[in-house]
Amino acid sequence: MARYSSWKGYLQISLVSVPVKAYTASSSSASISLNQLHGECNSRIQYKKTCPVHGEVPGDQIVSGYEYTKGQYVVIDTDELEKLRTPKDRSISVKNFVPAGTIDPIYQSGKNYYLLPDGPIGQKPYQLIHEAMQEKGVSAVAQVVISKKEELVVVRPIDDLLVMTVLNYANEIKEPQSFLDEIVKAESSKQELELTEQLIGAMTTDDFDLAQFQDVYTQKLTQLIEAKVAGKEIVAPPATEEPHVINLMDAIRGSLKQVQPAKAAEKPARKAAASKTAREAPAEKKAPTRKRKSG
Repeated sequence: MARYSSWKGYLQISLVSVPVKAYTASSSSASISLNQLHGECNSRIQYKKTCPVHGEVPGDQIVSGYEYTKGQYVVIDTDELEKLRTPKDRSISVKNFVPAGTIDPIYQSGKNYYLLPDGPIGQKPYQLIHEAMQEKGVSAVAQVVISKKEELVVVRPIDDLLVMTVLNYANEIKEPQSFLDEIVKAESSKQELELTEQLIGAMTTDDFDLAQFQDVYTQKLTQLIEAKVAGKEIVAPPATEEPHVINLMDAIRGSLKQVQPAKAAEKPARKAAASKTAREAPAEKKAPTRKRKSG
């Protein structure tokens, strides 16, 4: 299947330039889009671009402009925007390296790209940078122009790839301090803290797998659409009891009773599965362990 990159340019680290191309990491096929229809005839609602003076306007007659005062605009031509671009705008310009995990996830915008070397010349420096970042345990903070906007990004190694995540600038995120007025300080007893720590400990796992989580709502929506297309009657699921607030300590103790047996049952199952895999897998030669040079 052909791949189409979202961006091409260079990963720029000081005087080192690596040609790279970026592919969006999000899968659009995983979501279902619903269209807006007219309830009376089921015709799709249309969004037409209109001018209050001339009515509907074709796309080739639409320009960009900035409203500098109410009702007054200055028109910005695309050629003028292009003149603002410099060679740096075509580069992911690394400003700093920071220890992995330094940047809080709250700054992540949700836009992720896989960076790959663009052409044979980029293969070796790409892999060298990837390996060095893994060895040092660092991420790169950089700036890059994407879709005519200068973005702040973090680049980090994942598996054998470099992944670029777009960040929000600091002034685009509300400070947590602005919400502290809604927090009322409450003292916890030693027993409450110990029980809560036990619950968290019982629910902590070392072999977490994100693939175990499924988008159940989308699955149900797909079933609903298929049933409607087939002309089947839609049956509402049975009503579930709303969760009710109970005594905090009772809730924690009850949670521990549910979690601990389930976690204890998982361990033998995992060991059995691992043992079965080891028995079925063909013998392989161990790869020599790479030693890091000291000094």
